Amino acid sequence: MLDKFKDECGVFGIFGHPEAANMTYLGLYALQHRGQESAGIAASDGEQVRVSRAMGYIADTINGETLAKLPGDLAMGHVRYSTAGESRLANAQPILIDCAHGQIAIGHNGNLVNAGELREHLVLQGSIFQSSTDTEVVLHLYARSKAPTAQDALVESISQLQGAFSLVLMTRDKLMAVRDPHGFRPLAFGRLGDAYVVCSETCAMDLIGATYIRDVEPGELLVIDRSGLRSFKPFPAAPLSHCVFEHVYFARPDSDVFGRSVNEIRTNLGRELAREQPAIADVVVPLPDSGVCAAMGYAEASGIPLRMGLIRNHYVGRTFIQPQSSIRHFGVKVKLNPVRSILDGQRVVLVDDSIVRGTTSRKIVKMVRAAGAREVHLRISCPPTISPCYYGVDTPSKSELIGATHSVEGIRDFVEADTLGYLSLEGLLRSVGSGCQHYCTSCYTGVYPVVFPQNERSYLQLALKLDKIEKEPVSS
Repeated sequence: MLDKFKDECGVFGIFGHPEAANMTYLGLYALQHRGQESAGIAASDGEQVRVSRAMGYIADTINGETLAKLPGDLAMGHVRYSTAGESRLANAQPILIDCAHGQIAIGHNGNLVNAGELREHLVLQGSIFQSSTDTEVVLHLYARSKAPTAQDALVESISQLQGAFSLVLMTRDKLMAVRDPHGFRPLAFGRLGDAYVVCSETCAMDLIGATYIRDVEPGELLVIDRSGLRSFKPFPAAPLSHCVFEHVYFARPDSDVFGRSVNEIRTNLGRELAREQPAIADVVVPLPDSGVCAAMGYAEASGIPLRMGLIRNHYVGRTFIQPQSSIRHFGVKVKLNPVRSILDGQRVVLVDDSIVRGTTSRKIVKMVRAAGAREVHLRISCPPTISPCYYGVDTPSKSELIGATHSVEGIRDFVEADTLGYLSLEGLLRSVGSGCQHYCTSCYTGVYPVVFPQNERSYLQLALKLDKIEKEPVSS
């Protein structure tokens, strides 16, 4: 696997479309980059909510026969990469329950920093959990609420949450979307004819032909039913903390996120990187696919030609089988192949979006040199990552982040590049442009906008480590 941060999750919901489940299936296709471990769809015909969930890609888990069993004009879906809880079917979403308030299904993008504290309290009160995901906490709070209406119960439940959450929920006759007051994770709202659509990124709307209207606002609850759309702001306001890494890496470049074009911002990152970290070179080569936009900006600003000197194999599955330790080094080469005619004898600027542990960067630099490059100048379109994210991103512990344990020169020496240059935090924020003060940069600064409950940070890291252990192959 390439040494990258893992995408979190993607959510999609649609109300008022005769083929709601089919539209959700297509929407999840567009959001597949946000989670590849499991996928699921819930749909309602007005009488009953039905759900189908499975492990794997949406194309491998949902088929025509499955969709035929999900009738109705109301549906929602979820693709998951675990940031809290193991990778297993019980943790796949949407999660559906039936309680005193009726049936409700939920899909969650984010991470609740007080989930452990809430879960412990609920267990002491008699709650029995069926999964290890933090999302189930929301449902237990909802089911135990004595509020007179389902909407009031939802507001009461969400008011107890801390951290990052963009939620899509549905009952038999309502679609609801909620975003945390900080606005950590994106959530967009649009129309498809007479139907309403909510989703993590606008690329999902593009695929089904929907029109983007606006983002669900931080701290907003949207309720959509037969009477139309209603907006509520039931939660106390909080300082905005949009995840800047959505622009750096997570989101698709053809999406608008937080009201801005991802492609435009990533190209700006490359332009700023060229100004801050110039190099005397012959060719700019992106690390595909996430480094392409920044490399285009770097080439434009530097005047150095852009060439696709590394080609990505898009048909490598989630698991690459390596039966003998003697060929383990082929892992990166299966995913990337150098173009010798572009690299041979050249001074190369290699542009990537981030360095996590540095192990893959080291292999790629060696690969480029082996293809004949005279010099390799590695340029990274964000600052060094020095702290884990606790708001819906699977990052290693601080000790595993090379940016936290090495100087820039130490990282350069480890990856064996001729030079190494990172974009500064100031350059990153300049590239984002207006509203840059509203972004969360905790992975670059170690300053977290949401205060953690006692011992919660260690709980979150333990959850991630247990999840990694669960997914690691067992060797004899």
